[in-house]
Amino acid sequence: MPLLRFDVIEGRSDEELKLLLDTAHEAMLEAFDVPERDRYQIVHTHKANEMIIQDTSLGLTRTNRVVLISVTSKTRTEEKKQALYRLLAERLEAVCGLAPSDLMVSIVENDAADWSFGLGKAQFLTGDL
Repeated sequence: MPLLRFDVIEGRSDEELKLLLDTAHEAMLEAFDVPERDRYQIVHTHKANEMIIQDTSLGLTRTNRVVLISVTSKTRTEEKKQALYRLLAERLEAVCGLAPSDLMVSIVENDAADWSFGLGKAQFLTGDL
């Protein structure tokens, strides 16, 4: 059920984007313990001048390979969030070659009433999910 939005600088191939999304989904499955078919991902590509992702005074070096993942999800524990951050960094580096310094993740939480998966219903409220 988490919705992941990936903001990246243009230039990645279709294969690279698929690998990025597949790897992030695997990390999400483990960290948030969601069903495998709970996969909602959107990729937005931008010109380099349309993404300014600085280091928040942490001394991080960012490159044009930077990935911003925005997660919209129901409330998760701090432990699950930290697991997601760690798994994303580890796996995206190992599988996609993404430097951990080029990964930024933001989680926005919402509630059961904030989701409709179609049919004009709020399935978490109706008991369909």
